Order: sequence, then C-alpha cells, then structure tokens
Amino acid sequence: MNYAVTVPFWKKWLSHLFPLTLESSGSAHNPELSVMLDRGRLQLLSGNAIYSWDDLYHNFLLAFEDVNISERPVQDVLVLGLGLGSVPYMLEKVFGLECRITAVELDETVAELAMRYSLHRLDNPVDVITADAGIFVEVCEEMFDLIVVDIFEDDKTPEQFEHPDFLEMCRDMLHPGGLLMYNRLYREGPVSVRTDRFYNDVFLKFFPQGKAVDTRGNWVLVGERLIDK
Repeated sequence: MNYAVTVPFWKKWLSHLFPLTLESSGSAHNPELSVMLDRGRLQLLSGNAIYSWDDLYHNFLLAFEDVNISERPVQDVLVLGLGLGSVPYMLEKVFGLECRITAVELDETVAELAMRYSLHRLDNPVDVITADAGIFVEVCEEMFDLIVVDIFEDDKTPEQFEHPDFLEMCRDMLHPGGLLMYNRLYREGPVSVRTDRFYNDVFLKFFPQGKAVDTRGNWVLVGERLIDK
C-alpha cells in the first residue's frame, strides 16, 4: 500500500538523542534498506551507504552552495538516483527553487519509500519514473537546466555510468548554461584513484571547464554546457 507517512513530532525530538528505525525492508537491488530518523531528518541506509538524509545529505548541500544554485535559472531538473529524495528536498526547502523535477530510480522499493515518506512534503512537482537511468537517458527527448547523477549500488558507481556515451548523452540533454552534477566517492586508496581517473580522462572531455567540489569523502563533479556563440 502506497500511503503518505507523517512522522510525529515526538519521534523527531527523540531522534536528536539517538537514531530511530522507522522501517526496514529490502529488494533485489538493495538487500538491506532502512528508513531512519536521525537528528529530525529522514535518512535512507543501504548496506554501507547513506542514500539520503534530507538537508544533512551534505554532498549535494555543499555542492549546491558552491555553484550558487539558488541564483541560477533552474526550472527543469532531472535526478538520476532518487533515494528518499534529498536532492528535491534541498532544492525546494533549503535553496528555495520552484522547479519541475523528474526523478529516475531503478529500485521500485526505494521509489515507493520516497513517495511514502518524503515527496509528499514538497510543493514542487516530482515525477518519479522507475527505470534504468542508462536506458532513460538514451530515450529521453526532454531538456533540463540541471541534471543530478547520484547513482550507487551500495557504495559503488556502476560501470555503465562511467562510460563516455553516458556523459555525452547527459550533456546533450542540458539546455545551454545547464549544469551536470555527478556524485562520486572519494576516499583513500582505489576509490580515489578510480574517481581521479574518471574525472580527468572522461568527465573533463565533455566538460572541459568542469570542476570537482570536495565534500569530505565524496567529490561532486560539476560541468556546465557551454552557451553557443
């Protein structure tokens, strides 16, 4: 049953003392899923990864601040990898954007959790599509002002989303002046080496004026589609 869940105030208050588990479930894509309430915010955990945490999902909080997202003309947004919906939540509640959001989420269970727990809190329309993001960008004919890539399987980025063809399709879906923001793990060892290689060898080929925003444990790679002169 898909029904909106409203968390009572006393649970929000109690979660400032210790995290509360609101629901545990799993799926073929994410065997361990937990909806938590931590510091008054909704959090989605999967194995070793935090998929969402309202405005405490600091990877995109810091990245949105870095690019002054509230000052940009953003009307149409594509989110690849929804989680519980931290990105739509922050765009509206923290940065005050009024926009239309298309969210693509592979895991039907995650999409249902987002609709039950989180998306009903928003005024901005969010169209949730349960699909493979790689296939979606191949067939989508719409254009966007902001594309957010936040795709993980546990704590790994699937290889298909590191392929040059995927980045090229994302770039071509941006309006001139539009932004692509791509979340990557960046920790010591092989993970940072892999992200460095992807950034330098792939990302910068399509976004030569791109940059990496260090969010302490992750990099959010930012690229802008240049305006044709």
